[in-house]
Amino acid sequence: MTSISPNSAARPDYDSLIQDIAAYVYDYQISSPKAWRDARLALLDSMACAIESAPVCASFIGPVAEGTIVPNGFPLPGTSHVLDPLKAAFDLGSLIRFLDHNDAFPGAEWGHPSDNIGAILPVADWLSRKGETGITMQLVLELTIKAYEIQGCLQMKNPFNEVGLDHVILVKVASAAVLSKLVGLDREQAPRKGWAAGDACMRAVHLVLMTKSGQPGFPTALTAPRWGFYDTFWSGKPFKLPLPFSTYVMENHLTKLVTAEGHAISAVEAAVQLVPKLQGRLDQIKTIHIRTQAAAMTIINKTGPLHNAADRDHCMRYMVAVTLAKKDWPEAADYENDSPWAMSALVEELRNKITMDEDPIMTKEYHDPKTRNCANGLTVEFISGEKLDEIVVDKPIGHPWRPDTLDGAKRKFMKLTAQVVADPEGVWNAFMTEDSGLIKVSDWVDQFKKMA
Repeated sequence: MTSISPNSAARPDYDSLIQDIAAYVYDYQISSPKAWRDARLALLDSMACAIESAPVCASFIGPVAEGTIVPNGFPLPGTSHVLDPLKAAFDLGSLIRFLDHNDAFPGAEWGHPSDNIGAILPVADWLSRKGETGITMQLVLELTIKAYEIQGCLQMKNPFNEVGLDHVILVKVASAAVLSKLVGLDREQAPRKGWAAGDACMRAVHLVLMTKSGQPGFPTALTAPRWGFYDTFWSGKPFKLPLPFSTYVMENHLTKLVTAEGHAISAVEAAVQLVPKLQGRLDQIKTIHIRTQAAAMTIINKTGPLHNAADRDHCMRYMVAVTLAKKDWPEAADYENDSPWAMSALVEELRNKITMDEDPIMTKEYHDPKTRNCANGLTVEFISGEKLDEIVVDKPIGHPWRPDTLDGAKRKFMKLTAQVVADPEGVWNAFMTEDSGLIKVSDWVDQFKKMA
């Protein structure tokens, strides 16, 4: 993302959106106490997700060349690996996302803003260990808030999946923008599933370090005739931004307290509420109907065979069926090939009885910033003709407007980090204080090293 000099007037040769992003990154002062608090929560939650994923991802994390020694390297959470900034960004970004347990934000394009932490934290840690001044957790928090905002605002009104692009393209944009400030570029230099998030983080780091080495940016990457992004992918139209960059996304993202694709969490919560009403009656069910939003119909409306964990954790019917059969919330292991639920005849029978339809009102309230619902409604009908009252959950567990979200996030953190962090509750409580930003980044990261 190339932009203008700090004191110059807007220059017509630089795309206006590029100028807006750079101005936001370099000039915007964050004053919202809630944004600072939610950023601390987001970092702690992302570290917990990374630690949870580390055993599952053991085959591809770690140095590219075994035994590589990296001075001032990043200690990958929950592992013994110490990595250079590029591989660290790939690995941390992958670990945060891999089990789909990290936070999320809705819009015309669904995305996971905590993917950006995979790029921000390793570079900040590397600079901190090199002895550069001013590399504190306060800076990490600031850049995290701004990366969330850039990605979230761009995805609110712009459906990248409709033109065949993965939404992680926005991670590259957001992370490259904030890393430019982190590594000390001036504004004239500021550059342009599963492990897709890690790849986006790594490429953002690579772009910024290449620019720092003296490579030029591309001022009209968006608007250049024929070859620019708008003409190539966006029918020549500019992106729509629903509001000016501020702290909206950090204050309104969903914290994933359940290992379920975000659009299904309210359905899973409704299924948990159904469990006591269905005791001993699962074999009497005729149909389970799910009333849902358009995004769920697009992303997780899967039928037919499910071949792997990625298929299962993006199938609304599977998640609801497992919840009813298990009589409890689904966990990451429930999606794996060796899970008893993956081969369960009961789960398959229930899955085949589930139907889904879009409710236009739910879709409207999903996109309405005044409502921010991610609703699902479940109705069970029995073979006898009896029908239970629909159970509707508008704002699922982990929703930013629910009062139980912060306590739920703390419980999740303590559970997932218990085998790695010596005092999970102490780490959580210390970082959630207002003066925690003064901590040196490397000291904070060292708390998440794998215990000997």
